[in-house]
Amino acid sequence: MRFEPIAVVGRGCVLPGALDPDGFWENVAAGRTSLTAAPEGRWRLPRHRVMGTVDDHLDRTWTDIGGYVEGFESVFDPEGFLVPPERIATLDPLFHWVLHGVRQALTEAGRTAPLGRGGLILGNLSYPTPTGAAFAEHVWLSAQRRELRDALLTGGRHPRPDARNRFSSGLPALLAARALGLGAGAWSLDAACASSLYAIKLACDRLHDGTADLMVAGAVSRPDPLYLHVGFCGLSATSRTGRSRPFDRDADGLVHGEGAGFVALARLSDARAAGLPVFGVIRGVGLSNDGRGSGLISPSEEGQVRAMRLAYEAAGVAPESVSLVECHATGTPVGDAVEARGMARVFGAAADVPIGSAKSNIGHLLASAGVAGLLKVLGAMRSGVRPATLGARRPLDALSGTPLRVLDTAEQWAGPRRAAVSAFGFGGTNAHLLLDDPDDAPPPSVPRPAYGPRPTAPRAALAERAPQDPVPGPEAPDTPAGAADSGPPGDRMPGACAVPVAIVAIGARVGEGTSVEDLRRAVLGGGRRGPVAEIAVQLTGLCFPPLALERTVRHQLLVLEAAREAARTVDLPRERTMVVIGAGVDPEVARAGARWRIPHWLEESGVPVTAAWADLARDAFTQPMTAEGVVGSMPNLAANRISTQLNLAGPSFTVSAEEASGLVALEVAARALRSGEVDAALVGATDLSCEAVHRAAVRESAPGVEPGDAAVVLVLKLLDAAHRDGDTVVAVLDEEAGDEPDMVIGDGPDAGFDPASAFGRAHAASGLVSVAVAALSLQHRAVPRP
Repeated sequence: MRFEPIAVVGRGCVLPGALDPDGFWENVAAGRTSLTAAPEGRWRLPRHRVMGTVDDHLDRTWTDIGGYVEGFESVFDPEGFLVPPERIATLDPLFHWVLHGVRQALTEAGRTAPLGRGGLILGNLSYPTPTGAAFAEHVWLSAQRRELRDALLTGGRHPRPDARNRFSSGLPALLAARALGLGAGAWSLDAACASSLYAIKLACDRLHDGTADLMVAGAVSRPDPLYLHVGFCGLSATSRTGRSRPFDRDADGLVHGEGAGFVALARLSDARAAGLPVFGVIRGVGLSNDGRGSGLISPSEEGQVRAMRLAYEAAGVAPESVSLVECHATGTPVGDAVEARGMARVFGAAADVPIGSAKSNIGHLLASAGVAGLLKVLGAMRSGVRPATLGARRPLDALSGTPLRVLDTAEQWAGPRRAAVSAFGFGGTNAHLLLDDPDDAPPPSVPRPAYGPRPTAPRAALAERAPQDPVPGPEAPDTPAGAADSGPPGDRMPGACAVPVAIVAIGARVGEGTSVEDLRRAVLGGGRRGPVAEIAVQLTGLCFPPLALERTVRHQLLVLEAAREAARTVDLPRERTMVVIGAGVDPEVARAGARWRIPHWLEESGVPVTAAWADLARDAFTQPMTAEGVVGSMPNLAANRISTQLNLAGPSFTVSAEEASGLVALEVAARALRSGEVDAALVGATDLSCEAVHRAAVRESAPGVEPGDAAVVLVLKLLDAAHRDGDTVVAVLDEEAGDEPDMVIGDGPDAGFDPASAFGRAHAASGLVSVAVAALSLQHRAVPRP
């Protein structure tokens, strides 16, 4: 499968030490580091309360050094969007960074008017933001007895933050698309530290299949910084010295950072025809997962090599033609050595491969790491200089005897300029992108995919509401196409959805139900299912220690068990099966920050407490932060834990479009199947919406919606493949149907049955619950009973 070249036509960023791409390149070229101590107030409590040592760091951090964004308020202009400034002002700066960076990229591309066929895919770690955490804290403190509540909710903690900050996974993308007039859809994904390159690959897919003409892709990373400091220390991954030294044998860990980066993309042929600026040409992107590799947080050489080779196969070029590799290289001794060995296998035929990592300048930006590296490479191509990587004076032994050469000084970039960018993340997510200088790129000659005719069949239709901004207002998307993945059917390339995709298995944990059979009985028998009371995990065949699962966020356990049920009787090819799970922020993760801050709040309140009472208050929020707790809260693992359990090595990630999350996951997977990128897909969605913070946010933003709990997983294959494999065909996806459906499922005005009436609305899972209900109804030729 060949990759049609995609042009980078615009750039935008909000990075440590740089608030635009040219400023970032100037810092890199000058050899500057932008690592500093945490700015005053960023941790929301005095440093002495959480500063520990390498030997004493339970619930503490041994460093405050990181890559922090500063001075953004001086450049951000909330005017000029299709959303009133006052609706923007009360949102976390993460939203502002996305608005600013996407607008930068579009402006550089010369696209300042609304674009009906423009879209956005945003890499975004689904952790609570600082403002989202403050909203959760306010909800929990408000539930205390009056005297304590009034004492704690004083000063800056008295006003409750805007409830929209609870929805910081999918809403930043939806809001940016609405604010900038991007009509071809927007959503977020989480593939950990590979998120931005995953987003770019999926944006290229939209351009390849003709469902969009311009896409903005990239990532933002702005979780609660204290959570990252304590968490990475809990994993013993943080640098003891506060220095980021990729590929140096004396490196002692990573230094995390924050920021956002974006690129505007168009088909190369269209960009040249329209006279758009072309900063670089994407020739191929390879995605993979480690499957059951070395563990959820241990890198796998095999998985990384596979992603790299997929990129070169798609591009049709040899690895030895690359003259610069921007590596993942975080400065962890084990991770850097694994990456070096993998690259040595892929680039072994080359004579000389210069390598480097922007993490030496700005630290590890997590979700935004890959796009930061891409922006660095774009700057290097324009200037004709390969910049130095700081601190790598004594390269790793793993590099000896290989063509890989760490750039410890800047040098002229002579000859053809072809570069690669890697990003690898916890959970085994791997991505490798191949980029040409625009002057060296060949003319586009790869035809877009063609699809055959589709058969007709009995159908059920979905009548889901448009994925809404959770607070009604002028920036709420106007149509499903304004927030979900693809544009209206008329905007698609003819035949793009014509190849039939079959649902061949379903797993479900809806309400207190424990199987898809429970869901079937409830739907067809008129039953009701309340909130999840407990989650039973089948220990037989489980590849994770039970202790680790005790600290795992509950919605991930729920979808893991649904996936195990769905995959029980289906043959899934290891390297050709994708896992895509709709999910969002779990507010319960913010309990750790509340645990660390409550002694300070009590002290500020003047409430007389003993040390023992303060410890009880801490424990009332959650247990101390251990390595198991850190891993158990990683949001992308909702997908990657399934890949590990089932040993599936295709792309694996979560997506978020708030209530449309499951529907976006479904469309992403169907596109990958129809393009021939994968042979099977596990598509799921999960949300436990009956917890207190979500209920409070819904009360303030969408009164009358009763939350619910659910996890649903569907197994998809092309219909022909399902018949060949002897699978049971539960239902067939039929997006291009022109006649009237036999029944309509969902919460739209013409729906005959709304699953929320029986199970409540499980936010991120609600759309896929409707799909599962429709499929079961079709399979049994029965109408759901209200």
